Amino acid sequence: MDLIDTLSPPLPALERPWAHRLRASETLWEIARGVGGGPFHVIHPESFAGNLDGMIAALAAERVPGTVYYGKKANKAAAWLRECARPGAGVDVASVPELVHALGNGLRGESIGVTGAAKPDGLLWLALRHRCLIAVDAADELERVTRLATEIGETAEVLLRVRPPSAPDSRFGFAPDSVTTAVRQCGGPVVLRGFSFHLDGYDPVPRAELAAYLIDLCRDARALGHPASKISIGGGIAVSYVDSDDWVRFESGRNEGWFHAGRNPARTYPYHQSPTGAAMVTAILRHEIDGSPLADRLRASGIELLLEPGRALVDGAGFSVFPVLGCKAAEDHLITTVAGLSMSLSEQWKGSEFLPDPVLVRPNGPDPGDRPVRTIVGGSSCMEYDVLTWRAVELPARPKTGDLLVYPNTAGYQMDKNESGFHQLPLPPKVVLDGDRWHVDTEHPIQEIR
Repeated sequence: MDLIDTLSPPLPALERPWAHRLRASETLWEIARGVGGGPFHVIHPESFAGNLDGMIAALAAERVPGTVYYGKKANKAAAWLRECARPGAGVDVASVPELVHALGNGLRGESIGVTGAAKPDGLLWLALRHRCLIAVDAADELERVTRLATEIGETAEVLLRVRPPSAPDSRFGFAPDSVTTAVRQCGGPVVLRGFSFHLDGYDPVPRAELAAYLIDLCRDARALGHPASKISIGGGIAVSYVDSDDWVRFESGRNEGWFHAGRNPARTYPYHQSPTGAAMVTAILRHEIDGSPLADRLRASGIELLLEPGRALVDGAGFSVFPVLGCKAAEDHLITTVAGLSMSLSEQWKGSEFLPDPVLVRPNGPDPGDRPVRTIVGGSSCMEYDVLTWRAVELPARPKTGDLLVYPNTAGYQMDKNESGFHQLPLPPKVVLDGDRWHVDTEHPIQEIR
């Protein structure tokens, strides 16, 4: 095993006040006891609602009509869905179970977007029955949508997904030279409402410029008689997990010596970015193209802007808790083992690392003899690679059985993207924090309404 020869600088997470309050309260221990002593996730719908309201307000501030669809793949909890049943909001889904979940939690079909490549007939059928907005990915899918809509006597509301010219090797969307043909194939039971795209990265400028291209596509489609008045610029709204100075300091010195067994990941999420969230939406709308802000072009053309953020809506809205099982020495650092698996911190399973520092929480607070230690964190399976944190992080005391390790801000893609029942372990429950009360997230929370 390689020695960890230097200590990496700290990467404390940017967190919302609710998270600090809960960690310092008896409620966290009440939850831990209530869920049976295993790992669990805490989610905070109020923070989600604030993020959603901020993006809706960003559109309104630029006088651009639009809808913010929550990208449901970011987190499976039902609690978010109820927050999306409001004007200007909706949910983006890509499977039958996701669509059923959204419908079962109060979303109307008109507020649901259906995306994904080569959607099965069952998903298309259900989407057509509920008048969802379908992003069509390819010519053969457009043919199937037309056939199914004709067979069941429904109208298909569609966007045509455009392959970005900057990503010619992407497997998604219509190539630029085939879009015109697809437009001409719409009609009859298929109503062309507009166009969509998705871009990798988190730069507002390419999104604004590609959005301007989609506005032109809408104009051309209207000339052919289609009511094209919507464009979707997908997700990719940036999030910052750590402070700028901490991230620069970390990135400038990052080396294999900071990581157990030299596991320095080749690529990680950019844990500090700017602009983020609603501010990034504003930056997209204010970006000038040929001297005209995108917002002006949208208004002048009568185009509605659709967004599909996932991570940015659950930013600051959840954390994950792992009870400590044991701790042992390993050369010049410790190995802490927690209840649960690294599958519940999904970044590790992309050959990457979730880098914000975990937080040690002790039942009775700090002990007088506590001294800082550095440790990696492993899961409780028998697999060598089941590691939540390969980087040696500094904690204020040696973890011991009965302590909790809290990983902050994990609601976006970390909690349940790769969770598994390996070793027949139950999946960690999601606990919904509602003021000073809590309950376990349920499939259909409509039953909780009194």
